[in-house]
Amino acid sequence: MSIPGIDWPGLAGWMATAVPSVGRPLSAALIAGGRSNLTYVVETAEGRLVLRRPPLGHVLPTAHDMRREWTVISALAATDVPVPGPVAFCADEDVIGAPFYLMRHVDGVAVRGPAQADGTTPPQVRRLSERLAEVLAAIHAIDHRAAGLAGFGRPEGYLARQLDRWNQQWERSNTRDVPEYHGLAARLRERLPARSATALLHGDFRLDNTLVTFGAEPEIAAVVDWEMSTLGDPLADLGLTLGYWHDPGDPDSAVASITGTATRLPGFLGPREFAEHYARVSGADIDDLAFYTALGAFKLAVIAEGIHARFRQGKTVGEGFEAIGDAVPALLARAHRGLDADTWKGRG
Repeated sequence: MSIPGIDWPGLAGWMATAVPSVGRPLSAALIAGGRSNLTYVVETAEGRLVLRRPPLGHVLPTAHDMRREWTVISALAATDVPVPGPVAFCADEDVIGAPFYLMRHVDGVAVRGPAQADGTTPPQVRRLSERLAEVLAAIHAIDHRAAGLAGFGRPEGYLARQLDRWNQQWERSNTRDVPEYHGLAARLRERLPARSATALLHGDFRLDNTLVTFGAEPEIAAVVDWEMSTLGDPLADLGLTLGYWHDPGDPDSAVASITGTATRLPGFLGPREFAEHYARVSGADIDDLAFYTALGAFKLAVIAEGIHARFRQGKTVGEGFEAIGDAVPALLARAHRGLDADTWKGRG
């Protein structure tokens, strides 16, 4: 059996020894749509599992950490935050070619656009977007010490380190001249908040990093893709989430390649409504959200540049990568517009 990114004999042998209770593996298939770590469905004699491993090439330092994802879903399994059940972690790269972990399969849909929400009504979509804000607030409300995550990050100086880290990632990934980048990095440095709160962060929270079930009322069955999770300022999580909203000032085709189009569904909360609902549920002060939304767009631009670099190297698996490079200058321009307008003042 030939599966890109998986040594099938290695995986089957390891599962037989490490987790025989889950059943003999029968097949595996790449789940389409992943733009970073690779995700596979593994069919076994006892049911369905999901395997996560890093991308095939151009892996940046500190990125794509399988143990990090494994640690956080294991810690959250007994909390109110919905996550897939952890099964097993493997650090031995010789097994399939990279570290990986297995988790339980969760029924649900990753909603990236209208195709995955066909048949929903605007009130259902509105409730789904409210639930998205509520689940984000629930993540930030986790007592990370009680959950065993006290050493999961260094919240002191988090925002300054974020700028340093993403600047470094940009330098390692950048393949062309993008004039808007350095000016934005300087503006963000000048506006760093003096103080910030501490919470568990997902690091890339958006609708298609959840699995949704549709019934009379839609529900988020699981939050997935925890590779960028850490401890830090919860508003940084909110700002990045808002980076996935449609912005009328963006070239649609360019930014949609990285953000998707789910937020355009009829009934979906607008960015201000979403932020204000999150603030009501969490009690957060969102007065300085312009900084955090600009930081979110900045991060998305760096992530998109990294994906663009892997695409140019032929190191991506899946579809939809060809337009991602065009999203980078558009996201940087969006961040500049947000800082210029600074429309959140007085809204906390």
